Amino acid sequence: MISDELFMRLDLGEYLEKFKSFLAREKPLFLSGDSKLNFEKISELTKFDLAQCESVANLDDALMRISKHGVLHISEIYEFSKIVRYFLYLKKQPFEGKLSAWLAKIEIPAPIAQLKDYFDDQGGFRDAIDERFGALNEAFKIKKGEIEQTLKRLIYSKALSPYLADTQIHYISDTEALLVRGGFNHVLKGSVVARSSGGYFYVLPDAIAALKSAQSAILDKKEQIVFEHCKQISAVFNKNLAFLKFINIAFDQIDALIARAAMARASDYEFVLPEPSRDIVLDSFAHPALKNPKRVSVEFTGKILLITGVNAGGKSMLLKSILSAALLAKYLLPMPIRASLSRIGTFKEFELVMEDPQNSKNDISTFAGRMVAFSKLFGRKEILIGVDEIELGTDFEEAASLYGAMIEQLISSDVKMIITTHHKRLAMLLAKDPRVELLAALYDEKNSAPKYEFLKGTIGKSYAFETALRYGIAQNLIAAARKNYGENKENLNEAISKAINLELELKQKLAQTQQKEEKLDALSEALKDQRERAQSELKAELSKLQNEYYRAISEAKRSVSLSDVREKQRAINRANELARAVQQPELGTPEPQSLKVGDRVKYGKIKGEILSLSKTQALMLSDGIRLRVPLSELKRSGAAPVPAKNISIKVQKPASASLSLDLHGLRAEEAISRLDKFISQSLVMGFDEIIVKHGIGTGKLAFAVKEFLKSHPSVKGFRDGTPAEGGFGSKVVSL
Repeated sequence: MISDELFMRLDLGEYLEKFKSFLAREKPLFLSGDSKLNFEKISELTKFDLAQCESVANLDDALMRISKHGVLHISEIYEFSKIVRYFLYLKKQPFEGKLSAWLAKIEIPAPIAQLKDYFDDQGGFRDAIDERFGALNEAFKIKKGEIEQTLKRLIYSKALSPYLADTQIHYISDTEALLVRGGFNHVLKGSVVARSSGGYFYVLPDAIAALKSAQSAILDKKEQIVFEHCKQISAVFNKNLAFLKFINIAFDQIDALIARAAMARASDYEFVLPEPSRDIVLDSFAHPALKNPKRVSVEFTGKILLITGVNAGGKSMLLKSILSAALLAKYLLPMPIRASLSRIGTFKEFELVMEDPQNSKNDISTFAGRMVAFSKLFGRKEILIGVDEIELGTDFEEAASLYGAMIEQLISSDVKMIITTHHKRLAMLLAKDPRVELLAALYDEKNSAPKYEFLKGTIGKSYAFETALRYGIAQNLIAAARKNYGENKENLNEAISKAINLELELKQKLAQTQQKEEKLDALSEALKDQRERAQSELKAELSKLQNEYYRAISEAKRSVSLSDVREKQRAINRANELARAVQQPELGTPEPQSLKVGDRVKYGKIKGEILSLSKTQALMLSDGIRLRVPLSELKRSGAAPVPAKNISIKVQKPASASLSLDLHGLRAEEAISRLDKFISQSLVMGFDEIIVKHGIGTGKLAFAVKEFLKSHPSVKGFRDGTPAEGGFGSKVVSL
């Protein structure tokens, strides 16, 4: 069972507390039963704005005492009534599908269903349950009135007035008392129940004590009646013990599902149903702990994901995000993600190696702590591991060699790892393994700041000197550090990084070439099948021709043996008719077709575009492969291209124009409409760079602007603004 500690280490503590606030009774995160069925029920529940159930206590001890014919306290019976009342409420909702079928199977016995009418809002029996409750409550009320009247009479009596410290009624241990000075016993009979800090006495008058005693007697009688009813209800519970055990478990099940649906509705989150794989594909995921986050999309299908690149560029948070998404999916918890384009595999265990274990209590070094953590990973299966700053605590070159060997061993087992590192040595050792995927945190060199974006398939640079300068380290110290580091060494590292990135690029091109080869093989197979089909059709046609010629020749031979001239003439005529009826295959040059370069055509099942034409053949492009095919066997595919018309467009320049557009306070649709018009005007004016100010806010407007700019055909590129240009709340767009 995964503990709350892992949630805390993944910065999900606040998220977990928020989720628990939606539960009526605290319970483990694990959902029993089929995950797909639970997912369907949650999806149904998210469509309804359900009332949240009151807080319900744990009833395991109460069920145990019922099994032993014990008598429950009224408060325990009230907890059962809450569960029954909530199920009756749910059964009235217009659910559909699996959820409706599940609730329909829960039949609440009539004696148990009556519990909903037994209690008032404070958890006490209603007066209607027993007429004696009404009489006793009225008697108690009368005694209470008598106590108030007696206290008032004493407070305002002339004899006691000189001894009163104040005219208030004080409550000492839930008992009414008066605060008096010494010597009060001459005018007031009573008992001292306490002393004040000022030396006064809290006195319970004898008259009040007598009335309180009468009240206690009334309450005792009421408690006796309550006990009678509790005894009767407990007997009914004993007869329905199996149902109560079932409904207690069923309540936890439905409560867990409703809490998930309620949190998803409240936070606009989505659910991802885990798949029986080890792939992790996240689309537009945001860690729940981040405010105004920059959403990330990650495709991690290999064994190892190695994240390198700029310091403070979001590597650690990306690691936490991937683990968090997998963890939340495991327990079917909602998250900020585009679920329709995301896939998350199933993992039995999770491990995060992140903090520095070195302290006096542990009596262990940083590196030794890392070794202890890694030693526990071997032999485990179905586990997702996250390791932050893997070379922490020792020489990075030695660490790279050591961790490289250990990771090679772990790759061969059923594990999946996300690793962050500032150093390239380990990346260089692992990059050649096809099971290792690379991700680099990007750096905006123009603005000297991390982009909080990631590039797949490459090794990133740490930009340590640039980061130090950005955080206030003096320029002269940075210059001295560069000198100490050595220009040759830095150039060597740069050259190695470029070589590795070029090698990775070559691998990608080889993969693309392999895909083309596979397409070529598929086309070759299609051509082979088509040729075999044509040969088979030709053989069948030849066989048919042979049979028809045979019939004609047979008819001619028969005429030779006939003695009657007329019969011979008829037979010859019949043979000529059969010969003329034979359909001979057309030979010679095929009739020219109205095809031209650029037309979409198909050759059998193969579709493509004509690149060039000759007298009898055509050069055809299909899926990047060029084929030379007979012109006679080509057919047009799709509608013929419409000839272009001469269109004259006149554009009038706007009377006034601006280099910036402010979208603050606008809804996304209105903002995009204005932005589209603004870009058009800027193009007419001949601007090659404009500024769009959208602000930060909730991030929705910024996201909409970014997606629109990505898809606009006239936008060459864009970036976040510098502090002088509006920072992250603006985009500088190149046209």
